[in-house]
Amino acid sequence: MPRTWVVIPMFNEGEVISSVIESVIANFDRVVAVDDGSSDDSAELARSAGAWVIRHPVNLGQGASLQTGFDFALADPQMTEVVTFDADGQHSIEDARQMVEKLRKEGLDVVIGSRFLDDRTEMSGLKRLVLRMATWYMRFTSGMALTDAHNGLRVIARGLLERIELNQNRMAHASELIDLMGKQRVKWAEHPTHIVYTEYSKAKGQSVLNSINILVELLFK
Repeated sequence: MPRTWVVIPMFNEGEVISSVIESVIANFDRVVAVDDGSSDDSAELARSAGAWVIRHPVNLGQGASLQTGFDFALADPQMTEVVTFDADGQHSIEDARQMVEKLRKEGLDVVIGSRFLDDRTEMSGLKRLVLRMATWYMRFTSGMALTDAHNGLRVIARGLLERIELNQNRMAHASELIDLMGKQRVKWAEHPTHIVYTEYSKAKGQSVLNSINILVELLFK
């Protein structure tokens, strides 16, 4: 039987992590939360909500957390795909469900979320422009005609996960992942996703400044 693991990187997400994991577990019963050196009670709350928890003793970054989660999921011989899901509550679990179904039905290696395939996601004009610029750059370097290169909601099939390894520990991991997929000539598709930018998620780094930081990392990586 197909088996999905959901990988959730987290850093000081005690305010929301319980509700996020509970919503995920209601749909996917295998969840690993990677606590990236949190100073709050994120790990305890995630475990109480039903997730497996792996802890980094120090903060390494989201890329490192994802790779730790990938390695953990790969240790399960029955795992067939992994969903990457943010801890701050901005992703839709229904989008994740539809993306898993799409991957299986179409025999894809990866399904990548896109904020730009429908009009559900609200963002400022400047943020939209910066994300578009990053996507254009990634199209040029990877050869993948994406509409959204830095969406954290993805579904990755086991076969592809076994062939890639992230070395960029921080935000540049998203660009690295696209580059690796481009080199592998993967079977891929995008899926429309609704990203909810709450005051909480903005405070955690989902701001225009963070989008500009991503663009700078792309240009000088």
